[in-house]
Amino acid sequence: MEYTTLNTGAKMPYLGLGVFQLADLAECERVVDEALAVGYRLIDTAQGYGNERAVGKAIRAAGLPRAELFVTTKVWVANNSYEGAKASIGRSLERLGLDYLDLLLIHHPFSDYYGAYRALQEAFHAGTLRAIGVSNFYPDHLADLVAFNEVVPAVNQVETHVFCQQRAAKAQMEALGVQIEAWAPFAEGRDGFFGNPTLAAVGAKYAKTPAQVALRFLIQSGVVVIPKTAHPARLAENFAVFDFALDADDLAAISALDTGQRLLMNHYDPATVQRFKRLVEERKDNPEIN
Repeated sequence: MEYTTLNTGAKMPYLGLGVFQLADLAECERVVDEALAVGYRLIDTAQGYGNERAVGKAIRAAGLPRAELFVTTKVWVANNSYEGAKASIGRSLERLGLDYLDLLLIHHPFSDYYGAYRALQEAFHAGTLRAIGVSNFYPDHLADLVAFNEVVPAVNQVETHVFCQQRAAKAQMEALGVQIEAWAPFAEGRDGFFGNPTLAAVGAKYAKTPAQVALRFLIQSGVVVIPKTAHPARLAENFAVFDFALDADDLAAISALDTGQRLLMNHYDPATVQRFKRLVEERKDNPEIN
């Protein structure tokens, strides 16, 4: 495993498991258990996924030393206020069965995320949160938050993959001391991702799959990745990216795949805001989320 050092001094694995869309709790527990057995130590969940309890159950069953694990969750949009986020931290800890979180992120820049960030800063100073950060914050959102808050976010988790490499945003984060983390590092299979000729050609040099090449490219570019899969063979495949390195020609070829465009979600689109407003309403009575 390779690690990055956050602005808190904490070591964060460059590769972890994302559990988005693992809504079946038994399946989620199985996947996390298998991932930990493979060697994953970074597990990324969220209040909005509704599976924190399953993640916590798998972590406890694994019996690994707590210090070996890096557990991330995220504040759901409905909890984006000072009081809402403060209360939600306790609920997440209870569902996960943990005394502290390695990283807590504000999931989306909607509603009162300023109030939520104040609550995260308090919990960070109290030691309940070892690091705090944001998700889906675009350069203007991030600059604003950094300018008017005491604690610089340790991480910003954004859509990042070979087709959307976030070069300008990444440069800004580096300048601010914020670690970039990729959600959807496989672009959710869009645009022929898994059969991409460039990724396949590079992979043939190292007997690696396009998915492995894509993960290796992001890691070598300084991006933390959290690919999601429910398949044991894929868990092992995604983890096997630390036994080879891409050369300069490989990096240049893959860099050329960047379109500079998001494929999956645009937080500037008013329709995205309305979508999350509907989700908040639909999930308001779910005790595993709120």
